[in-house]
Amino acid sequence: MNRLNRKVEYALIALKYMSSKYAGQLTTVKEICASTHIPFDATSRVMQQMAQKNILKAEQGAHGGYMLVTDLAKVNFLEILELVTGPVEVVRCVSKQEECGFITSCNVASPLKSFNEKLVNFYRSLTVSELLQQPREFARGLDLKSENKKEAL
Repeated sequence: MNRLNRKVEYALIALKYMSSKYAGQLTTVKEICASTHIPFDATSRVMQQMAQKNILKAEQGAHGGYMLVTDLAKVNFLEILELVTGPVEVVRCVSKQEECGFITSCNVASPLKSFNEKLVNFYRSLTVSELLQQPREFARGLDLKSENKKEAL
């Protein structure tokens, strides 16, 4: 149902690759693509978008490339998702620009707007650093969050 856009995957793959490098070390799109087997053109566009939002810094020239300049613990998943795909909208009626033809008779608009807000908040609560951890560590982090919510109830 709710599948990530491939370009979001490419952004995450590139960020994970770059985060394993030394601070300040340049990485080319060609290097990332050769190492991870993701497509060059789409990855290049995503890297340019991340550079425009100051997540990466682009260095031009023969020895150029991209450098990670933002701590991935300070970048939430929602930022990457919206950077690449635009606003999170599970249905048309949550959009400010688009209206649904059923809005006057729809009996699920309000619950779906609430669902969309919860989804956005969940994406906002995940840092890219947390998301890119090894699966066991990530799952443990989610378990702790759910335990904290249960304790709060």
